[in-house]
Amino acid sequence: MKTRIAVLFGGNSVEHEVSVISGIQAIMSMNKEKYDVTAVYITKDSVMYTGPDISEIDAYKDIPGLLSRSQRVIFVNEGGRVRLEPYPKKRFGGGSVEIDLAFPVVHGKNVEDGTLAGYFRTLGLPFVGCDVGASALGMDKYASKVVLKENGVPVLDGIIYTTADYGDIDGIIGGIEEKLGYPVIVKPVDLGSSVGISVAKNRMELVDSIDDAFTYAHRIIVEHAITQLREINCSVLGDENHAVASEIEEPLHTKDILSYEDKYLSGGNPKGGGSKGMAGVSRKIPAELPPEKREEVRQLAVRSFQTLGCSGVARIDFMIDEANGELYFNEINTIPGSLAFYLWEPLGIPYEELLDRLIRLALKRVREEEALTFSFDTNLLDQTSLSGSKSKLG
Repeated sequence: MKTRIAVLFGGNSVEHEVSVISGIQAIMSMNKEKYDVTAVYITKDSVMYTGPDISEIDAYKDIPGLLSRSQRVIFVNEGGRVRLEPYPKKRFGGGSVEIDLAFPVVHGKNVEDGTLAGYFRTLGLPFVGCDVGASALGMDKYASKVVLKENGVPVLDGIIYTTADYGDIDGIIGGIEEKLGYPVIVKPVDLGSSVGISVAKNRMELVDSIDDAFTYAHRIIVEHAITQLREINCSVLGDENHAVASEIEEPLHTKDILSYEDKYLSGGNPKGGGSKGMAGVSRKIPAELPPEKREEVRQLAVRSFQTLGCSGVARIDFMIDEANGELYFNEINTIPGSLAFYLWEPLGIPYEELLDRLIRLALKRVREEEALTFSFDTNLLDQTSLSGSKSKLG
């Protein structure tokens, strides 16, 4: 019997379009002899749809038209079984699809940050990828670095600011100039795909960078910007008990940092095939590093992945300061663009096999959790009375 999988993509995120590309790429590469796959598109209003055209990338050139010929659905758990049900429910029934496993291919805040994982947990639906805590931690650039630094992973120190601080922009600038100097890099704390990220080399640029970052987030982080920078990425596959590293890459970019345009708008097929997502980025695979440095990156990637309690596949982005050769953790992508399949193929793991391994990891987590106790017998409610509580509360 085939495993019934719902692949979800889209969502209320600035990385919505990137997620659509990644999700459809995954669906196209899944082994249809092993899996019954249902594509689930999540709109920017967080409404879910299925239908014959939901997994067709060309259909997203006219999203209103796509939705008009698709079916809105919701997940329902009944008797321990999870189904996708048409919504509103059809008068004479029918149209429901039973789901064994959710496979989220989502990017960014409101979906990748543990929100969707928490929804699956509430439903009782097994899912691929990081659990709630690791997803939330991975999305928070500041919190993840605090945890990793505490565990001996090298990171660049940063200063965090909130919208409350934003009211005193002169105070922010003064603090940055005193503690970090120029140049600095300014980032939203909880976004990906290089959205809202920029380098500032002077006060005027810093004001613009802060304004831009606060357009996308309520919290920003400011760090010293490495001037002789090499960006090196490595993917990790596994869980906190066993994980392995992929080949390493060096993404190429046109500015001080790898921009959204570098990642997604420069890698399309010149004959009209459209964007390939992260798989289309200009890059060197493998990155040209000495063997010992390559292994240092791969070992630190696995260590970071497991320290953060991750599961599934992630991509860890590192920085090398060419001035002194120091290696720093930059950030982790708990659901990387294109699921980083292009970093596994050089090691002899094709995309179809990578997807198989991710599904097996999710089912392994189910088996391990079945051995745990999630309830505690008590007669607390039998002994509790709220009589008189209203008067006590005033």
